[in-house]
Amino acid sequence: MTEHELREAGLHGLASRLKESGALTSDWLPTFAAVPRELFVPDLMWPGRAKGTGAGQGEAIDRNEDPEAWFSAVYSDVSLTTQWDDGQHSGTGKGRTPTCSNSQPSMVFSMLDALDVQETSRVLEIGTGTGWNAALLSERVGPGNVVSVEVDEENAKSARERIESAGYHPTLIVGDGFEGHREGAPYDRVLVTAALTEVPHRVIGQVRTGGIIVAPYATTYGGEGVVQLTVQRDGSAVGHFVGSSAFMRLRQQRQKRRHVRDYLGGKPWPADGEKSMTTISPEEVGDWLPMFAIGLQTQGMFPWAEYYDDGTYTLWLRDAAVTSWATVDYEPGRDEFEVYQSGPRDLWDEVAVAYLHWDNMGRPEFGRFGLTVDGETGEHTPWLDHPSSPLRPVC
Repeated sequence: MTEHELREAGLHGLASRLKESGALTSDWLPTFAAVPRELFVPDLMWPGRAKGTGAGQGEAIDRNEDPEAWFSAVYSDVSLTTQWDDGQHSGTGKGRTPTCSNSQPSMVFSMLDALDVQETSRVLEIGTGTGWNAALLSERVGPGNVVSVEVDEENAKSARERIESAGYHPTLIVGDGFEGHREGAPYDRVLVTAALTEVPHRVIGQVRTGGIIVAPYATTYGGEGVVQLTVQRDGSAVGHFVGSSAFMRLRQQRQKRRHVRDYLGGKPWPADGEKSMTTISPEEVGDWLPMFAIGLQTQGMFPWAEYYDDGTYTLWLRDAAVTSWATVDYEPGRDEFEVYQSGPRDLWDEVAVAYLHWDNMGRPEFGRFGLTVDGETGEHTPWLDHPSSPLRPVC
């Protein structure tokens, strides 16, 4: 097949799949067709693995060497990593951490649908990335109504080239997306394309009353969902989560994790940890939804799994203050699991309480959770079903 035939087959095939899943609505279909994804993907990229085939990125694909595989990946419903390690990595191998991607199409259009843009909406995008979202928005509301901010200079430069080659000229800013872009305010809509652990109150202050912010919101513990916030008259932002997500963290909100040895005080595990047993399996608390629910109820704690060749693993829990840690050893077939905890916080007990609370509430899905962000203090309050039912921290 020629490149044109590959593109046409892939474009229509992907559109059909996205329409069937409900991600691509009829009002976004003309925009999807007018702004082909291929224009915003570099020749070298690493496609994500499709659901059910394992997490992470596949091997590199170079358009110049295998155009058929490249087009197949571009018109698949997977994310495409385009940068590793903030641009410090080169070559066709995988780097340590993916730091830019062309997002999964079903996620792109689900978030655009949640953004609920109108014909003349003024939109701020935080995280230009490869430029696809900025071009899609330019096609839909007009480039004069789109402002996109990108912190990485190289990504911003290549995105500008792609966007302008496609015929669009929105306002493209190299800067800190956490600050928004006050010169272009007020905005009717804000789209964030990197995961936040804190919705910036400065950005909320740049949105009109009644305006909408759509962003991936990640808890410190883990788990992540797309939240749709509406800015209120008092300057707060309130809204439900609309589904799960898994985005790279906003660069300004990344957290460096200390090694487990820093928690053990130079002693071999279990150091001064106190032993107990639990009937809650680490497997039960490890899926994305329970992690998200646990994260909404805990503070300053994060997990890490240490896997062994025999199919067992140790779930480590650590606090951001480097004062407390816990481990839970998982063995297949066991009904009880060995726990060690150390420090002023009993981290596993906190996880267990949060998990059981979610379980006792009927295991609510993402759409029943919501978030309120105070416009003055920046305080974040998660809730279930309604803002009048806040989720209380377990510690």
